Amino acid sequence: MAEEIPEGVLKARDRKRKFLLEPYLDWAEAQGVPIHEDFAIDMLAVEAKPWARFGINGAICHLRGRDDFLTTFLFELPPGGKSAPAQHVYEEVIYVLSGHGSTQVEVNGRTHSFEWGPKSLFSVPLNSKYRHFNGSGREPARLAATNNLTWLMNLFRTESFIYDNAHQFPERAGDIGYFAGEGESIEVLQGRHQWETNFVADISDFELKAMPTRGAGGSNIRFVLGDGSIGCHCSDIPPGTYKKGHRHVNGVVIHAVTGVGYSLLWYEGDKEFVRTDWKHGVIYSPPDNMFHQHFNISAGAARYLAVQMGSVRYPMMQQKRDVWTPGGMFAKTVDEGGMQIEYDQQDPRIHALWLDEMRKAGIEPKMKAFIGK
Repeated sequence: MAEEIPEGVLKARDRKRKFLLEPYLDWAEAQGVPIHEDFAIDMLAVEAKPWARFGINGAICHLRGRDDFLTTFLFELPPGGKSAPAQHVYEEVIYVLSGHGSTQVEVNGRTHSFEWGPKSLFSVPLNSKYRHFNGSGREPARLAATNNLTWLMNLFRTESFIYDNAHQFPERAGDIGYFAGEGESIEVLQGRHQWETNFVADISDFELKAMPTRGAGGSNIRFVLGDGSIGCHCSDIPPGTYKKGHRHVNGVVIHAVTGVGYSLLWYEGDKEFVRTDWKHGVIYSPPDNMFHQHFNISAGAARYLAVQMGSVRYPMMQQKRDVWTPGGMFAKTVDEGGMQIEYDQQDPRIHALWLDEMRKAGIEPKMKAFIGK
């Protein structure tokens, strides 16, 4: 017979037992900066405070729909300010929310410098030394940095290994012109075409490729930044239209770039929708396998940037390999075992709600060509 443990002894053992720990959240709490958590976050409006590690103001933004791999930091450089020199073994994709400045990167014994402004997109190659500079003496600059520190901190649990690691990855730097905005177009398949670079000066007017699969004449391009495993893509929603409903594997951090609109989110079987309104500066994340649909209520095109763990080059997970493999689930309908809802299968309330929003905005709907009357 098993020995009976007295209740008081059992409770004492429970207090000492390590159970369901998440080292990344402990690390985040210890940083002493604001931690914002919500379904959607306006990165231009939330509070930032001094962050000793980076030498500038910052905040940690945890989206409720995020996965176990990515989180987003907010960095705010004061007028004329600069960040502390840094390097780290996590990957990071940076989207410029506001302001103008530059970044210096040391790679393979050379220092590269590039200037950025609102809606620039870039990535510092893995574990390269870098520093950000605010080029304005009057206005602050804000950067949104989506990274995979969550995954690495939970794996290694040692801050010094991540931030004080001397190992270099010279193969990640790519062509020297990548720091100047040059790049290579890689034609693959619809929805998987890529542009490889380290820096894009302005993603709001970057040329996209037609992607009618998601509906209503939309377009898309995928970026390979710093040869990283964090995938990101830009998509356009033409004026007077909206996209087809779909769902993702794992969470995706979505940045609104141009235009205004909203997204509806729901799990299969839900009777009500969750609505997220967006404009430039807002980020949100549809959780794993949650259906969502994007609606443009602007006079012009609405563009967004989606950032996720795994890319079409490095899927990282078998689920994503299954999605992006030719003939995979990417554009298959739910009836076919895929992840997309065709217009004629969507809840009729969705179109009626959008028509009402278009009337309020005084914008002409242009969906007849795609869904009929």
